[in-house]
Amino acid sequence: MEQPIHIALGLTDEEYASITELLGREPNHLELAMYAVMWSEHCSYKSSRVHLKRLPTEAPWVLVGPGENAGVVDVGDGIAAAIRIESHNHPSAIEPYQGAATGVGGILRDIFTMGARPIALMDPLRFGPLSDARSRWIAEGVVSGVSGYGNSVGVPNVGGETVFDPTYMGNPLVNVLCLGLLPTERLVLGQATGVGNLAVLLGSSTGRDGIGGVSVLASAGFSDEETDAEKRPSVQVGDPYEEKRLIEACLELLDAGLVVGIQDLGGAGLACATSETASRGGMGMDVDVTAIPRREAGMEPFEVMTSESQERMLAIVEPADLDQVLAICERWEVRAAVIGVVTPGPATGDPDGGRLRILDGFDGEVLCDIPAATLHEDAPLYNRPCAAPAAFDETTRVHGTVPMPASTDVAAELLAMLADPRWVYSQYDHQLFLNTVETPGGDAAVLRLKHPATGADTGRGLALTTDGNHRWCAVDPRHGTALTVAESLLNLACVGARPLAVVNCLNFGNPENPEVMWQLSEAVDGMAEACRAFGVPVIGGNVSLYNESLGTSIDPTPVVGMLGIIDSLDRRPPGVTLSNGGRLLLIGVTQPELSGSRWARERGHHGGRLPALDPAHHLAVADAVRTLVAGGLLTGAHDVSTGGLGVALAEMAARSGLGVNAARIADPAELFSESPSRVVLCVAPENLTAVENVLSAAGVPAARIGVAGGERFSVKGLLDLPLAEVAGTYRDRIPAALGAGTAQA
Repeated sequence: MEQPIHIALGLTDEEYASITELLGREPNHLELAMYAVMWSEHCSYKSSRVHLKRLPTEAPWVLVGPGENAGVVDVGDGIAAAIRIESHNHPSAIEPYQGAATGVGGILRDIFTMGARPIALMDPLRFGPLSDARSRWIAEGVVSGVSGYGNSVGVPNVGGETVFDPTYMGNPLVNVLCLGLLPTERLVLGQATGVGNLAVLLGSSTGRDGIGGVSVLASAGFSDEETDAEKRPSVQVGDPYEEKRLIEACLELLDAGLVVGIQDLGGAGLACATSETASRGGMGMDVDVTAIPRREAGMEPFEVMTSESQERMLAIVEPADLDQVLAICERWEVRAAVIGVVTPGPATGDPDGGRLRILDGFDGEVLCDIPAATLHEDAPLYNRPCAAPAAFDETTRVHGTVPMPASTDVAAELLAMLADPRWVYSQYDHQLFLNTVETPGGDAAVLRLKHPATGADTGRGLALTTDGNHRWCAVDPRHGTALTVAESLLNLACVGARPLAVVNCLNFGNPENPEVMWQLSEAVDGMAEACRAFGVPVIGGNVSLYNESLGTSIDPTPVVGMLGIIDSLDRRPPGVTLSNGGRLLLIGVTQPELSGSRWARERGHHGGRLPALDPAHHLAVADAVRTLVAGGLLTGAHDVSTGGLGVALAEMAARSGLGVNAARIADPAELFSESPSRVVLCVAPENLTAVENVLSAAGVPAARIGVAGGERFSVKGLLDLPLAEVAGTYRDRIPAALGAGTAQA
């Protein structure tokens, strides 16, 4: 028996009943299609909104918090920074190149729709293991898509992460972050105001590529009953050159004061852009569906309104300014068409207004007539059941009782954890605009802060980092997420930056599983607690659910993007490197706890209790490191995180081409522990006393653990390896697997 159309569109019987009640009648096919995409998990956050409200979002420097296209903070000198992070996980699993490319295109539009010029991209990426041919194919396609779009549109990619792990087999995570700058007076919001103002569609024509798009793909996992070919038409196709023209045209329109409000067309396409701009402004809108430029013949109205074809923006323009708007668009070779008009609503004192009407010609048949706000403000809000795993003790925060395995070969265990992501970021242009001071591969990217209107160098800098750790969060999602926020803060400190704001990409499995909802709820609480303790607001984010393959959810993977400011950028940060003869200091306190570490996971251990986080101590460590970096007292600095002290030292050695002679590391637990609030410092001998004095005054413990130099990588009593083997393993692992002709679809 054929299933009801609302079920085929992804709506439940209860949701269909709610729509009928809101309208006071049965919805027609067009209306139902619009509700289906707008009430999808991706667009409505119906399973997560109840939890996201617990995040701290306010601070004196926050100009725009969650709810708009991007968060915006004041960074001084009349400059604001817009930042956003998004996911394109499911499209990238189906069509890796276009899925990743359009993820970049979408995040760029989120930024310039606020009036900001995009100045930097980052891409936290997660794939199945390098040993799996399909995972390699996905990774190669994703990296190619990110580079193909970002390089072509002309925005530097300055960092990110590249993780390979079995939990992402069949369901990669492709998260993209964008940072933009704007003069504070150019800030514009996605609101339609002014009865009679025009809705002008800018950019590409509308096609069948991307119908339903992320609103469909991101609201269900992958099953063995569905093939890539069946889902591929839902993946959008991008054109970076159209996007570049669109950026320049939109920024010129904003500079000229010709736009009342503007909204990008992302998830749910025109259904979203028209309803959100109208309802945010307390207005209504009439839309002529026949005026929308199309690239394919015979498209039905529901296809036009729900298509997620890329490189499109919706601008609200006063009629008197239309000729100027069209002239600017023509100069930039950007298509522009008047497709709608703003109508009265609650903001004008009309309680019966605020309607979104889709018309077959402005004087033609009414195809859709619904309250605009119902498409998102009245979307379902689910407080789904949450349940901790049976093996997790919520009182002690201990997960399971399996004993920790013993180390059998410390050297081999260290080498197995080394992998340089240079193959990935070498394909990205990270020096566009010539603002990049700290390039990809360090603890955080650093950019010169220049005024977006004049290009004048302020003498200050911006720092960016993205971090996530599914292994921590699989053991304890609350504490693991707090540790992730702490890691981001310490990454910024290693380049001399203090934190301003957080954005997050919350990647989780099937929300209909109570354990997954518990993971999400716990992760939100962990992020909230850490951000409050560190005084950093959460100004935006994204939730990606149904990340599962063949019925198995991924490990919980909240990704944190953190923006920081460097008050005086008069020198380059020391970087993840060593200097010959430099003294090595480990600052902070090591907890010899291996639970949640990469070392433990690779030994098959998935439980235990995570190392403790002391926020006050963590802030003291970060402040001390920031002081040392600003004072030019360090020749190298690297936070201790994934892989512990052993991997931190090995990365510094491999990147600098200098050996390490270390001691005072008692056992493998101290070498591989990922306990927080620790940094490895490399200090020239003549500065050692000054550095230790700063640390002592800050109350931060420091231990001299060795010297940099020579051709060996040695930790007394634990391992002794040729530097060439350490560096070669680190350098060659990823490029030997990717781009070698061994990947397959």
